Amino acid sequence: MVPRAILPEGEAPIVVKGLVNRFGDFTVHDGLDLTVNSGEIIGVVGGSGTGKSVLMRSIIGLQEPKAGDVHVLGREITGVDPDENIGVRCQWGVLFQGGALFSTLTVGENVEVPLKQFYPEIDPSLRRDIARYKVQMSGLPEDAIAKFPSELSGGMKKRAGLARALALDPKLLFLDEPTAGLDPIGAAKFDRLTKELKETLGLTVFLITHDLDTLYEICDRVAVIADKQVIAVGTIPELLESEHPWIHDYFNGPRGRAARDTHDRGEMGFHG
Repeated sequence: MVPRAILPEGEAPIVVKGLVNRFGDFTVHDGLDLTVNSGEIIGVVGGSGTGKSVLMRSIIGLQEPKAGDVHVLGREITGVDPDENIGVRCQWGVLFQGGALFSTLTVGENVEVPLKQFYPEIDPSLRRDIARYKVQMSGLPEDAIAKFPSELSGGMKKRAGLARALALDPKLLFLDEPTAGLDPIGAAKFDRLTKELKETLGLTVFLITHDLDTLYEICDRVAVIADKQVIAVGTIPELLESEHPWIHDYFNGPRGRAARDTHDRGEMGFHG
């Protein structure tokens, strides 16, 4: 069995310091800092090209930065052989944009992939039972487990990707634009599911999104990337006080005001 990393008491599960990511002459991040608190859903926003997904990939070890440090669950990620951090890697789950499912595998087989990778000694029948449970947990109908990705709707593909992300009972969940392409009803359902999973499983959630409704409904804090750095982190009421042009335009534009009004009506108990 893979020994799971244990977060030292009092430490934040994700700490990024001085991160620099550069592609050729183009610098995406230059001295970026971010701390994610235990048990929170943190939304990550920023304009196109600000490197939201690059930041996520740096945290999970898929992007080697030019400089800086990334600590996950108390372990250094940057510059370390992935095999040395297997006890950390088995404690995060990732839903990539679009789901990133293996097209030749059924939903159930997709969910079994990380189980085979990290716990190959598990009996196949137990592995199938775990996959079935994770599929149900993600809100998919029971018969979805035998379907291939090509037979699923966009929303079902995201839930299948979520089921795979939850396969190893992670402490950290990374979601990259999980509601992109979903209709408003489907997006709201996915938001509620994310919040329920966070609360019942004790997850820390790193959520990249453009969806203002998602930010208002489920995020404890929001981190804003601009000017190659995280320029602000806080609750939405705190960010609404910011004078930075991008933050002001993002939260006070027509969509921002609509999301705020919808949230405020919900908080007051009006649903009509």
